[in-house]
Amino acid sequence: MKFTNLVNSALIITSIAFIPRIAGAQTVNTNSGGGQINTNINSNTLRKNSTDTKYLQPFNIAFLAYQGYLKNQGIPSGGTLLFKYQTGYLTAKDVVQAAIRANKLPAQILNDQSYVNAVELQMRAFGDINDSQ
Repeated sequence: MKFTNLVNSALIITSIAFIPRIAGAQTVNTNSGGGQINTNINSNTLRKNSTDTKYLQPFNIAFLAYQGYLKNQGIPSGGTLLFKYQTGYLTAKDVVQAAIRANKLPAQILNDQSYVNAVELQMRAFGDINDSQ
Protein backbone atom coordinates (compact mmCIF):
# COMPACT_ATOMS: atom_id res chain seq x y z
CA MET A 1 0.00 0.00 0.00
CA LYS A 2 2.79 2.44 0.90
CA PHE A 3 4.74 1.55 -2.23
CA THR A 4 1.69 2.33 -4.37
CA ASN A 5 1.36 5.74 -2.72
CA LEU A 6 5.05 6.37 -3.32
CA VAL A 7 4.72 5.47 -7.02
CA ASN A 8 1.59 7.63 -7.37
CA SER A 9 3.32 10.56 -5.68
CA ALA A 10 6.34 10.24 -7.96
CA LEU A 11 4.07 10.15 -11.01
CA ILE A 12 2.22 13.27 -9.89
CA ILE A 13 5.42 15.19 -9.09
CA THR A 14 6.95 14.24 -12.44
CA SER A 15 3.79 15.27 -14.25
CA ILE A 16 3.68 18.61 -12.46
CA ALA A 17 7.28 19.26 -13.44
CA PHE A 18 6.49 18.77 -17.14
CA ILE A 19 3.03 20.35 -17.34
CA PRO A 20 4.18 23.95 -18.07
CA ARG A 21 5.96 22.80 -21.24
CA ILE A 22 3.07 20.58 -22.28
CA ALA A 23 0.32 23.12 -21.60
CA GLY A 24 2.21 25.94 -23.26
CA ALA A 25 2.76 23.96 -26.42
CA GLN A 26 1.02 25.36 -29.47
CA THR A 27 0.64 21.97 -31.04
CA VAL A 28 -1.38 22.58 -34.17
CA ASN A 29 -0.18 25.04 -36.78
CA THR A 30 -3.48 26.39 -38.10
CA ASN A 31 -1.81 28.65 -40.67
CA SER A 32 -0.93 25.72 -42.91
CA GLY A 33 -3.36 23.11 -44.11
CA GLY A 34 -0.98 20.27 -43.28
CA GLY A 35 -1.72 20.03 -39.55
CA GLN A 36 1.96 20.33 -38.69
CA ILE A 37 3.01 21.17 -35.18
CA ASN A 38 5.62 23.23 -33.44
CA THR A 39 8.32 20.79 -32.33
CA ASN A 40 9.84 23.12 -29.72
CA ILE A 41 8.39 20.91 -26.99
CA ASN A 42 9.91 17.81 -25.46
CA SER A 43 9.82 14.96 -27.98
CA ASN A 44 8.76 12.54 -25.21
CA THR A 45 5.36 14.25 -25.12
CA LEU A 46 4.77 13.65 -28.83
CA ARG A 47 3.34 10.66 -30.63
CA LYS A 48 3.60 9.80 -34.33
CA ASN A 49 0.77 8.33 -36.34
CA SER A 50 1.02 6.39 -39.57
CA THR A 51 1.23 9.55 -41.70
CA ASP A 52 4.18 10.80 -39.61
CA THR A 53 2.22 13.68 -38.05
CA LYS A 54 3.24 14.38 -34.46
CA TYR A 55 0.83 15.20 -31.66
CA LEU A 56 0.60 15.07 -27.87
CA GLN A 57 0.46 11.70 -26.13
CA PRO A 58 -2.93 10.54 -24.76
CA PHE A 59 -1.57 10.82 -21.20
CA ASN A 60 -0.71 14.46 -21.79
CA ILE A 61 -4.18 15.26 -23.14
CA ALA A 62 -5.86 13.58 -20.17
CA PHE A 63 -3.51 15.34 -17.76
CA LEU A 64 -4.12 18.73 -19.38
CA ALA A 65 -7.84 18.15 -18.88
CA TYR A 66 -7.31 17.09 -15.25
CA GLN A 67 -5.22 20.19 -14.56
CA GLY A 68 -7.90 22.49 -16.00
CA TYR A 69 -6.22 23.52 -19.26
CA LEU A 70 -9.35 22.57 -21.22
CA LYS A 71 -11.84 24.49 -19.06
CA ASN A 72 -12.39 27.11 -21.77
CA GLN A 73 -13.55 24.26 -23.99
CA GLY A 74 -16.12 23.05 -21.43
CA ILE A 75 -14.10 20.30 -19.73
CA PRO A 76 -14.08 20.46 -15.91
CA SER A 77 -10.90 19.77 -13.96
CA GLY A 78 -9.78 17.62 -11.06
CA GLY A 79 -12.39 15.71 -9.11
CA THR A 80 -15.26 17.12 -11.15
CA LEU A 81 -13.66 15.78 -14.34
CA LEU A 82 -13.25 12.34 -12.78
CA PHE A 83 -16.80 12.33 -11.38
CA LYS A 84 -18.34 13.32 -14.72
CA TYR A 85 -16.22 10.75 -16.54
CA GLN A 86 -17.07 7.94 -14.10
CA THR A 87 -20.79 8.73 -14.21
CA GLY A 88 -20.87 8.86 -18.02
CA TYR A 89 -21.57 12.57 -18.44
CA LEU A 90 -18.17 13.01 -20.08
CA THR A 91 -16.27 10.69 -22.43
CA ALA A 92 -12.71 10.42 -23.66
CA LYS A 93 -14.00 11.56 -27.06
CA ASP A 94 -15.29 14.75 -25.40
CA VAL A 95 -11.81 15.39 -23.98
CA VAL A 96 -10.18 14.79 -27.38
CA GLN A 97 -12.68 17.13 -29.07
CA ALA A 98 -11.91 19.81 -26.47
CA ALA A 99 -8.18 19.38 -27.10
CA ILE A 100 -8.84 19.86 -30.81
CA ARG A 101 -10.78 23.07 -30.11
CA ALA A 102 -7.86 24.23 -27.94
CA ASN A 103 -5.45 23.60 -30.84
CA LYS A 104 -3.62 20.88 -28.93
CA LEU A 105 -4.50 18.16 -31.47
CA PRO A 106 -5.29 18.04 -35.18
CA ALA A 107 -8.95 17.42 -36.10
CA GLN A 108 -8.21 14.14 -37.90
CA ILE A 109 -7.21 12.53 -34.60
CA LEU A 110 -10.90 11.80 -33.98
CA ASN A 111 -10.61 9.19 -36.75
CA ASP A 112 -7.84 7.41 -34.81
CA GLN A 113 -9.84 5.12 -32.53
CA SER A 114 -6.67 3.77 -30.90
CA TYR A 115 -5.78 7.30 -29.77
CA VAL A 116 -9.27 7.90 -28.34
CA ASN A 117 -9.08 4.49 -26.61
CA ALA A 118 -5.69 5.43 -25.13
CA VAL A 119 -7.18 8.67 -23.73
CA GLU A 120 -9.99 6.51 -22.32
CA LEU A 121 -7.44 4.30 -20.54
CA GLN A 122 -5.69 7.35 -19.09
CA MET A 123 -8.97 8.78 -17.81
CA ARG A 124 -9.80 5.42 -16.23
CA ALA A 125 -6.32 5.26 -14.65
CA PHE A 126 -6.74 8.73 -13.14
CA GLY A 127 -9.99 7.57 -11.58
CA ASP A 128 -8.31 4.41 -10.25
CA ILE A 129 -5.48 6.44 -8.68
CA ASN A 130 -7.97 8.84 -7.12
CA ASP A 131 -10.09 5.96 -5.74
CA SER A 132 -7.09 4.21 -4.13
CA GLN A 133 -6.13 7.22 -2.00
